[in-house]
Amino acid sequence: MLIVTYDIHNDKLRTKFWKFLKKYGRRLQYSVFELKNSERILNIVAREISEKFEPEFTGADSILILPFTKVDREKVIRYGQPAMEEEEILFL
Repeated sequence: MLIVTYDIHNDKLRTKFWKFLKKYGRRLQYSVFELKNSERILNIVAREISEKFEPEFTGADSILILPFTKVDREKVIRYGQPAMEEEEILFL
């Protein structure tokens, strides 16, 4: 699992970044996404950020990418809606 958190002040750029991240994962909170943890996804996301988004940043903008190992992921404690998303549901 990769956690991507961002603080982008320009509304248009922030919306563009949100749409970009939506292709690779799911939104956990307003400016926090959970992405699949693979080297390929990390490389794609890092390259796109460097090439498309970083050149448009001001001094107030930031993006953090936090990788989690399987062991780390098992230690994550979730409350509220995110806790329910982790449960597997079987429909018959």
